[in-house]
Amino acid sequence: MNKRYTWRTFGHELVMLVLAAGFCLPLYILISVALKPNDQLFTKPWEFPAQPDWGNFSEAWGERTDPTLTQSLLSSAIITISAVVILIVTGSLCSYVLARRPGRLSNLLYVLFLLGIIVPFQLCIVPLYVGFRTAGITGTYLSMIILWVGVFMPLTVFLYTGFVRQLPRDYEESARVDGAGIFRIFFRVVFPLLRPVTGTVAIMTGLFIWNDFFASLVFLGGTQNATIPVAIYSFVGEYLTKWNLVFAVVIIALAPLVIFFVLAQKQMIRGFAGGIRG
Repeated sequence: MNKRYTWRTFGHELVMLVLAAGFCLPLYILISVALKPNDQLFTKPWEFPAQPDWGNFSEAWGERTDPTLTQSLLSSAIITISAVVILIVTGSLCSYVLARRPGRLSNLLYVLFLLGIIVPFQLCIVPLYVGFRTAGITGTYLSMIILWVGVFMPLTVFLYTGFVRQLPRDYEESARVDGAGIFRIFFRVVFPLLRPVTGTVAIMTGLFIWNDFFASLVFLGGTQNATIPVAIYSFVGEYLTKWNLVFAVVIIALAPLVIFFVLAQKQMIRGFAGGIRG
C-alpha cells in the first residue's frame, strides 16, 4: 500500500530538518572557529574560513602547558581503558552469577546494585578523598580507576544481568555435558554472546569517564596525571583570547571519542535492543 506524500508529512520532515540543523550548529561553530586565522575570529565570526588554517592544531598541540596535551591524553586513555576493562570483566562475571543462580541472596545483591545507581557519587567525594589520601594514592591513576569502577559497577551489573537473563541455557548445558568448567563456559560460550551489551557498557561508561571534569579536578588537579578535560580548563585560562587554539584543543580531545563511538555504535544499538540475532 503506497502512502501519499501530504503537507503533514512535509511539515514533519521540515521540523526534523530544523532540529537537525540546531544540533549541528554547535559542531559547525566548533570546527569553523578552530580553523579560523587570528584576524577572522571577531571580524567574521559566523563565516566558515575560505582558507582554513590547519596550523592551529599543530600550534595548540605544541603549546607548553603543564601537563602537556600528550600527557593529558595518555592519562585519560589509561584511566578510561583500565576502568572499562575491569568493569566489563568483573561486571559480566557478577551478572552471570546473579542471573543463573536465583535466590534470596542473589535478589538482595541485585537490589543493592540498583540502589547504587540511584545514589549520586558526588555525595561520597569527601570521604573518598580522605580515604585515598590516607592510603597515599591521591593524584594517581589507581585512585581514579577505583573510583570509576565503584561508580559504574551498579549500572554495569544492571545492564549485563538483564541481558544474561534473556540468553537460552542450551549452549551452556551442552558445554557442561562436554566437561567444561564454569569459567570456561563463561569465557568461551557466554561472553561472546554478550558482545552487544558489552559495546553498550563500553560506550556509556567510557564516554562519561573520558569527559568527566569534576572528579578529575578534585583528585588529579595540579598533578602530572590530570586528564584532558582538566587540561582544557587550564588551557582556556591561559589562552583565553586565542579561541581558535582553544577550539582546536577541544576537537583533539573529542577525536578519540568520535572514532570509538563510530566503531562501536552498532553494538550499542544491539545492546539496547537485547536478545540474540543470527
